[in-house]
Amino acid sequence: MRVLLLGASGRIGRRVATELLDRGHEVTGVSRSGTVEGVDDPSFVAVSGDATDPDAVARLATGHDAVASALGPGEDEDPAVLVELMDAVVEGMRRASVDRLVWTGGAGGLYVGPDTRLVETDEFPDEWEGLARSAIEAYEVLAEADDLEWTYLAPAAVIEPGERTGDYRTAEGELVADEEGDSYISMEDFAVALADVLESGEAVHTCLGTGY
Repeated sequence: MRVLLLGASGRIGRRVATELLDRGHEVTGVSRSGTVEGVDDPSFVAVSGDATDPDAVARLATGHDAVASALGPGEDEDPAVLVELMDAVVEGMRRASVDRLVWTGGAGGLYVGPDTRLVETDEFPDEWEGLARSAIEAYEVLAEADDLEWTYLAPAAVIEPGERTGDYRTAEGELVADEEGDSYISMEDFAVALADVLESGEAVHTCLGTGY
């Protein structure tokens, strides 16, 4: 499979690239700088691109079988850019006639009860609320894209660099937590989950939470 990976230079993006390459896929890694450190494979090409520009996304996506996104706002960037990114990626994929997308979302929009999202709980950090709300708005844009075969894959409440075990659980629209109520996944195992979903072609038009 030829995969266009947006946000390839980030911590999650680099791990997704490695996981896909280890499985024998060809990966075009997109970053603003055009460089992706720590990924060295003959089946990997790093390119520069602006994922807020639908024309640029269309040009990059052409000839690929699928798009995977690990996009997120920069350190000093307004979280609202997530909506702009989603709009551009969806429109660019349409122009390129590429319809498979797996998008790395945020845990804040996952449900922890019948009518309660994680972002709405007292425990959710105030400093992350803006990002979580923007991620929910971006998801709402994606949910309207019935012509694309999309999957919105959200991590656990805590996602950090760690070990690749190959083990994880998913839940549709819900936060995944263990018996003690802890919600965690390593970036390595999140990359496994993303690659599994991309390869299977399943969970279309679905929001999935991941965790242990």
